[in-house]
Amino acid sequence: MSAAITADRTDLPSRAGEPPLAELMADIGRRARAASHRLALAPTEGKRRGLLAVADAIRKAERVILAQNALDLADARAAGRPNSFVDRLMLDPGRVEAIAKAVEDIANLPDPVGRVLASFERPNGLRIERVSTPLGVVGVIFESRPNVTADAGALCLMAGNAAILRAGSESFRTSSAIAAAMSEGIAQAGLPADAIQLVPVRDRDAVGLMLTGLGGAIDVIVPRGGRSLVERVQADARVPVFAHLEGVNHVYVQASADPDMAKSVLLNSKLRRTGVCGAAETLLVDREAAATHLRPLVTALLDAGCEVRGDEAACAADPRIIPAGEADWATEYLDAIISCRVVDGLDGALGHIARYGSHHTDAILTEDAGAAERFLAEVDSAIVLHNASTQFADGGEFGFGAEIGIATGRMHARGPVGVEQLTSFKYRVRGSGQIRP
Repeated sequence: MSAAITADRTDLPSRAGEPPLAELMADIGRRARAASHRLALAPTEGKRRGLLAVADAIRKAERVILAQNALDLADARAAGRPNSFVDRLMLDPGRVEAIAKAVEDIANLPDPVGRVLASFERPNGLRIERVSTPLGVVGVIFESRPNVTADAGALCLMAGNAAILRAGSESFRTSSAIAAAMSEGIAQAGLPADAIQLVPVRDRDAVGLMLTGLGGAIDVIVPRGGRSLVERVQADARVPVFAHLEGVNHVYVQASADPDMAKSVLLNSKLRRTGVCGAAETLLVDREAAATHLRPLVTALLDAGCEVRGDEAACAADPRIIPAGEADWATEYLDAIISCRVVDGLDGALGHIARYGSHHTDAILTEDAGAAERFLAEVDSAIVLHNASTQFADGGEFGFGAEIGIATGRMHARGPVGVEQLTSFKYRVRGSGQIRP
């Protein structure tokens, strides 16, 4: 079943005349596998034409997408969802245009398929090449961000993969409208419409079926959402997983940090968009700089409307600071809330991050090159920054066009998952009649 007919489906796993959920999902898997075979052989220009047609289709469907988004937003507000959640869900003409532009950016990336990654010749004359290949079928399970529909689908297509997308209930209508436009654009360009399919029901059992691999149809699963989703996927998946854990991200202000730069970077890291996974959640201030840096930093946060929860030293800097509990150090707030701790130098910061961090994104603000290099070397996170906002944790900012997510594991993909990370490789061996003795 293609994405083009998903927008009007509702919560029920099946309705009169429709197949049961297991049969529906198996059919989606078969269609995706067939599409992946065609995409693996698609020429670069064919994929580019398809993605440009997708971007055009999304722009033409703006009115429908925004109308469906309005319904999703109304449900979210009626359910009392926090403002940060609503912001992640909300689209407007500018954001729809940004979605279309991201698809165009992906279309203009170098084709990651067919690259010769290494080549060498053995003493017996065998010539061996390691060549990049598509992964096959990628299952993406996401929650409230409807832009993931376009980002994930477009990235998979450019990498020669078919995509099976399962949107959260909160973004179901919006994601369905985007997926329908994408399917239309792909078909118009002569590529298989089943290359990008969005699961057309909200039934949670669909997630479980995807985690089984749909009878070998799915090659890898990418979860994009909160801890409960990621933990379920990691526990139950029978196929490889690109883990995307929560972003408990730190900004460490070292003793030599420029005060004005530190304030600017900190405010951007926390407050540019509080609901994104790259937002800073903990401020660490070097004890040597506490007398000069701490009060201006927390005052700037508080004056900007950010709640600060601090340790005893931080609380002494401003009476508006709320005492932090142990849970605060490991919390991804995704809101205008930040925890603040005074630490004993670089070792104290490294120890805190190692204990409470999520291996996502962490930054050091310092003019000490030695401290910066040690931080960059020793912090075991997918993204580490020196004198830059944590909100640069984004595939678009890395020049990847977009991302499926920020992988926080250590296998295959780590950091922003773009087109290159959505490929594998094979060895091509050329001989002239060699046999093994």
